[in-house]
Amino acid sequence: MTSGVAVGRARSDLDVISRAGLPLVRFMDEAAAAMAAVVPFVAGCFSTVDPATAMISSTLKLGDIRGRNESDVHWAQIEYGGDDPTAFSAMLAAGRVAVGVAHETSGDIERSVRMSDLLIPRFGYHDEARVLLSDRSGAWGSLSVFRGGDDPTFAADELAFLETVAPALTRGIRAGLLTQLGSATMVADTGPAVIVVDAHDRIVQSSPGAQTHLRRMTEVPHAADPLLIVQALVAGARRFARGEADRMPRVRARTTDGVWLVLHAAPLGGAGDRAGDVVVTIEEARPQEVIDLVAAAFGLTARERDVVEVLLTGADTREIASALHVSPYTVQDHLKSIFDKAGVASRRELVARVYFDQYVTRIGAPLGTNGAPLV
Repeated sequence: MTSGVAVGRARSDLDVISRAGLPLVRFMDEAAAAMAAVVPFVAGCFSTVDPATAMISSTLKLGDIRGRNESDVHWAQIEYGGDDPTAFSAMLAAGRVAVGVAHETSGDIERSVRMSDLLIPRFGYHDEARVLLSDRSGAWGSLSVFRGGDDPTFAADELAFLETVAPALTRGIRAGLLTQLGSATMVADTGPAVIVVDAHDRIVQSSPGAQTHLRRMTEVPHAADPLLIVQALVAGARRFARGEADRMPRVRARTTDGVWLVLHAAPLGGAGDRAGDVVVTIEEARPQEVIDLVAAAFGLTARERDVVEVLLTGADTREIASALHVSPYTVQDHLKSIFDKAGVASRRELVARVYFDQYVTRIGAPLGTNGAPLV
């Protein structure tokens, strides 16, 4: 690794970048450049994940993997369908922050299915460093960086550096999700958005709205194939069906135009050719479906989260106080703290800043079959 001066500068730069309130993609790009000065890599991938389920919700590719999406679905099958101890879900369960595959396997990298079946034959990468970006609310994102066959493997001090900057990267990812404010892009109501995937992981049916929603999730340069997210959910649903997971997979994801979506996957019953089918549904999130995520992103306390939940019903200060069995003065104190954390000056700004930005321009519009406002 490079000198101590360079390491200190990179840590300082990442801390500043993480507190700047940058939009998600810009933060990822600037953070990657700062890290590369200390831990060089030929390619990488930043991802956001849902802190409640650790399911991937968006990606940004770095370096020479940009524009190469041919293996995204295969990656999702390996990441969410197996039991690799370096999978991000396994790292989260074990409380690990940064790992290097060569280090974990004592140099026998082909012990990793991800390396032997994907990264070596498809890309020629011979080591991967993985960083889980999490806090007490759960995982908010992940980072993978790769080195080619002629490069040295990731050293222990490089992995230690990545672990020390993980809190800053987590902060930046968390803030970036919330600065991705809506541009009020309107999407016509096309009814339920549904995808059916068969036992061979082929999409055999999809409704008109499904591809529209997936495209909205990845309308940024150098994003992964949107089917990566679908396949991750499908792999999770198959694990649930086998009794290897205790809940069906679900993810809350934000589109590039600021709208929150909820994606679910569930195994379907069937016989013959239909055995093993999985259905994935996509819909615009209702406010209550993302309140925990957004409250955690702002760093709200449990009581402040309760205040926001009641506030979003349209309640005034006295009504909030009555609902929570506290005094109006206590509510005002909570609101002041909430406004400070969210960077707003009024209740209306808070509503927009949290996640109603997708609805504020459509107040009063008729509702579609999915419960969202019509265009």
